[in-house]
Amino acid sequence: MDDRDLNRLKDIEIPEPSPAAKTRALDAAMLAFEDSQKKIAPVTQGVRNDERPMSTFIEKSWEWIMERRVIVGTVAASLLIFPLAGSLLWHKDAKHLLGIGRLADSKITGLVKQKQAGERLEAVGGAQTGTSDEDRNILLNNRNLKLVKPSKAPPKAEEKAADGAPVSKKITLTEADKPNTSTPATVRVARKDHAKRQLAPAAPAGGLLRDHQVASQLRSSELKRPLDQFRYMIPEQENRDRFASFASNPVKSVTEHPVSTFSIDVDTASYAFLRRMLQRGALPTRDAIRVEEMINYFSYAYPRPENAEVPFKASVALYPTPWNANTKLLHIGIKGHEIVAETKPRSNLVFLIDVSGSMSSRDKLPLLKSAFRLLVNRLDDEDSVAIVTYAGRAGTVLEPTKVKHRAKILSALEQLHSGGSTAGAQGIRQAYALAEQAFDKEGVNRVILATDGDFNVGITNIDQLKSYIETKRDSGIFLSVLGFGQGNYNDALMQTLAQNGNGNAAYIDTLREAQKVLVEEAGSTLFPIAKDVKIQIEFNPARVSEYRLIGYETRHLNRQDFNNDKVDAGDIGSGHTVTAIYEITPVGSTAKLIDDLRYQKPEAERTAPLTGEYAFLKLRYKHPNSSTSKLITIPVTDEFAHESISAVSADMRFAASVAAFGQKLRGETHLADYSYDAIHALASAARGTDAFGYRSEFLSLVRLAKSLASSRSNKKR
Repeated sequence: MDDRDLNRLKDIEIPEPSPAAKTRALDAAMLAFEDSQKKIAPVTQGVRNDERPMSTFIEKSWEWIMERRVIVGTVAASLLIFPLAGSLLWHKDAKHLLGIGRLADSKITGLVKQKQAGERLEAVGGAQTGTSDEDRNILLNNRNLKLVKPSKAPPKAEEKAADGAPVSKKITLTEADKPNTSTPATVRVARKDHAKRQLAPAAPAGGLLRDHQVASQLRSSELKRPLDQFRYMIPEQENRDRFASFASNPVKSVTEHPVSTFSIDVDTASYAFLRRMLQRGALPTRDAIRVEEMINYFSYAYPRPENAEVPFKASVALYPTPWNANTKLLHIGIKGHEIVAETKPRSNLVFLIDVSGSMSSRDKLPLLKSAFRLLVNRLDDEDSVAIVTYAGRAGTVLEPTKVKHRAKILSALEQLHSGGSTAGAQGIRQAYALAEQAFDKEGVNRVILATDGDFNVGITNIDQLKSYIETKRDSGIFLSVLGFGQGNYNDALMQTLAQNGNGNAAYIDTLREAQKVLVEEAGSTLFPIAKDVKIQIEFNPARVSEYRLIGYETRHLNRQDFNNDKVDAGDIGSGHTVTAIYEITPVGSTAKLIDDLRYQKPEAERTAPLTGEYAFLKLRYKHPNSSTSKLITIPVTDEFAHESISAVSADMRFAASVAAFGQKLRGETHLADYSYDAIHALASAARGTDAFGYRSEFLSLVRLAKSLASSRSNKKR
């Protein structure tokens, strides 16, 4: 025991008393009181074997006082008595500090009586206790114990350790005896000297001195054992990840809702996050799964546009649905024009880096620094980089610097460290100020925010922040977001910022993912070729009775927003691929879910539609430096229809398997009868060229999800 132990005692929080333990203590006290009143205590007072000692004080007092040695004896006795009294008082205070008090004293006395009566102590669960340190720890932690009369059968030989010391037996506790969920069920501290230290067995009828010795040995461990318990308490990690809640797109009747409108989405954060969850042995929450981001995580070899004048090309296919033989999938694939190195514009980048205390873990700031090093080494010498950090207050770490001075930029990154709260709004304003300072009219001007999204200081109104980002977007400075970490990951806020900043949102959980986002796909991440890209499709009620858009729930637009150039939408970067899939129900199919109206005739009966068309596809977009949109139209005719899914490209089949997997993870009823094995088989047959192994990794995730889902089902039974 030293000063550090005393300081720990001072700081220990007094635990709340257990109501059950309190009830047991009161019952035990009442029984003891009644026993003392009736004089039926099992152990007689005093010493049974010897004659009752009689006082000789009166006869010997004069002789004893007259001896000169009394002075020396008195002094010696005081030296022994005062430390002993102080120790007892200190033990009493410490017991109250640790919350063991009189209840522990009553259990100690009870144990002494049980030892004298030849009884053994047993937990309610049925495991016998000995007199080891573990038994004493259980006493001091208010366990539910009961007395068991000694059986007539001879006791078993006590187990011995290798060194001859008795072996302590593990105590099995009932559910009521277990501590709360934040405390480990059993705390076992292996100490060699404790294993050897055992109490001597009590005599059948011990005296008061023996009672005191046994109780003293028990009390000596009271202060030590609770400290060990608190030292080894490991709190459960709290999951505070935040995702925007949304409902899946419903099945819609073409006669009631013939038009569907939405903004494209090139984000990939959802797939990377759910991959991390699955690889850690947990199924992701429903709101963490955005199916369109899963599909668009992968690159597809859709036909490219002929020239840069039209920045992307749309491909369409209609084929049977893998999970429903009575419906079809309308597959829309968009491939963006890829900027060649010779015509690549300069980049003016500002790294806005969260260095708050929440970013201290290895998968946050350390990984972030490694990711940005990859990006810096990917940039050209004439590109510009600035660094702003925020934690409590914002600060400029590096003024706009040409990338030809790489050593200076990398050194500034290396010196970053975490600490403090998160003043996110202040940092964003300072980052935009630096971007304006180095603004390049002919280049790309972008702020890249890297954070776990835990904005806790500096933001008072999210709508004001969104409005500020939109204003800067209109001035030509875009915002992209890179998410890091898990536990307090704020996906909802990061999606909002990226969407309002004309940028994309990605989640970085490994250096491999950083390589994909910032190196392999740097062009699509940094260089937009089209902005405000919207898709609108009108279904022909003569051919299609119902439809359902798979994913894009958070990208819904009103019908009138399609032609309104003031309404913001998603962007497409250099070489980007974007996929959208509808599940449609042909007229006359048995898969129809919505009945026709009784008192209104279907639209198909009142008009003469083009019976050769399933739908009419429209895409609207703007060039990066333009404020006026352009229109692309494609009639979806029988020309695009296929009788079998095997007739379409491997890329389309793989995209369909990813769509199925995302819906399966979200628990969609449409895929209740479609198994993980079927998804795996579809994806495996369509893996195709997989240069970086992303599709092979997808197959392993499907297998993981199957195992985790099976395990969850077994637990519910």
